[in-house]
Amino acid sequence: MKRFGLTLLTAFAGGAMALGVYKYAENKYDQGMSFEDKQKVYFANNRSAAPITSSAGTVDFTQAAAEATPAVVYIRTTYASKSGGDQDQFEQMFGQMFGQRMRPQGPQMASGSGVIISTDGYIVTNNHVVAKAEKIQITTNDHRQFEAKVIGTDPNTDLALIKINATNLPIVKLGNSDAVRVGEWVLAVGNPFKLTSTVTAGIVSAKGRSINIIGNNDEDDDNQNPFGPVRQQTPTLRKGIESFIQTDAAINPGNSGGALINTNGELIGINAAIASHTGSYEGYGFAIPINLAKKVLNDIKKYGSVKRGYMGIGFADLADPEQSQGIKTDKTNGLYVNSTVPGGGAEKAGILPGDIITKVEGNTVYESSDLQERVARLQPGDKINVTVLRNGTEKNFDVTLKEEAPVAKTAALSKSASELFNKLGASFAPISAAQKAKFHVSNGVVVTQVRTGGIFDDTEIPVGSVITSINRQPISSIDDMDKVITNLRNGRLIISGVYPNGGSFNNVFEVQ
Repeated sequence: MKRFGLTLLTAFAGGAMALGVYKYAENKYDQGMSFEDKQKVYFANNRSAAPITSSAGTVDFTQAAAEATPAVVYIRTTYASKSGGDQDQFEQMFGQMFGQRMRPQGPQMASGSGVIISTDGYIVTNNHVVAKAEKIQITTNDHRQFEAKVIGTDPNTDLALIKINATNLPIVKLGNSDAVRVGEWVLAVGNPFKLTSTVTAGIVSAKGRSINIIGNNDEDDDNQNPFGPVRQQTPTLRKGIESFIQTDAAINPGNSGGALINTNGELIGINAAIASHTGSYEGYGFAIPINLAKKVLNDIKKYGSVKRGYMGIGFADLADPEQSQGIKTDKTNGLYVNSTVPGGGAEKAGILPGDIITKVEGNTVYESSDLQERVARLQPGDKINVTVLRNGTEKNFDVTLKEEAPVAKTAALSKSASELFNKLGASFAPISAAQKAKFHVSNGVVVTQVRTGGIFDDTEIPVGSVITSINRQPISSIDDMDKVITNLRNGRLIISGVYPNGGSFNNVFEVQ
């Protein structure tokens, strides 16, 4: 027994000596090793993790294409005749990413794609494909034609649910976009340039992309971009929800509303946009994740609109240098909470301004889209688990989502500027040079008083806030405000500015 113990001790000592010699030699000769030798050592000591499970199936695309193509339809929409100058400008700005526009004499026409998701005629497409259309004509893969009616739309996600009177239609199986992995093969099915039933292949290039094309813009003003990059972080107003799947499968004008499927033939996204300098494919396509679309479409079918909850926070995205400027933290990922709504879900749960949201439902939050998509899948009253970093320690909170606050209303268009100012319920003063430097703005007016019952009071724009623009017109004085308010053309005010704590806001008020 003693001999065994002595042998074991000798073995341990020999092993320790060998390891020490190895480490000594490694440190001594490390600089003399080639990159290839260093990599051999690294990978020998850092074995790869288990293979990643994705939503992809086989590499052969024929079966997936055969299953999905019959359920993708061609959509042709007709609009009232109008001058096309502003629309042409819109197309030039965004590379026709919202569908193929045609300019015949008389009524205007546009085209796009849709995906049949129910055998009794329900079809999902993009909101921008059918918005304001007077007539929607559907052509199925077997060349049958139907008139479609709009069941409901959600501009915040650029989704629409339409329906045709038909039965026993082919459908695409709904997949799981959470299981989609970067690098897996996907197919885009649609009708680019009126080339019906077109299938293109590529890979998933990225997930959770926010490209700032959906926002609270003035959709009724043809001189403005209906889906432009309005950065909004305030808790009380609606915001475009973007968490796109990016793909390099060829997507062109006319693909909007079509299917992005995996090689199992399952629908994982609704193609929505391209990033292009020319208006045609340049390798960057974006699709709305189907897990987000499921909630939106079910709500539209059940309620006629989307029942959306909100946490009640204003935040700055630490991954965005412009938003995170001035925030004292070494974190480069996550969301910095700069305000909470009194009585809102976040405040009631215990989240405080200054907290940094690091996880949602246990998943790391790298940027705003990671939180927004998760919240957008839930209903008012649902709970969501949020992890925040506070004073160097992570804390978990269960936040009960509240019903989305309604858009505030103003007085009638015929009312004078004075009456509209009274309705706003606030007083203003010129901004000083010191305040410009503090808030990093070049113009604006400061809110000096907020009166009970006015719009500013209802939407919690506090004293000390800076109003920088109204309807995207820069504001530097009360006279500037007066000019904008007395020249409303479509009954909507978009008031933008900065909160006293530095958070930005864009509030939309519809004038009746």
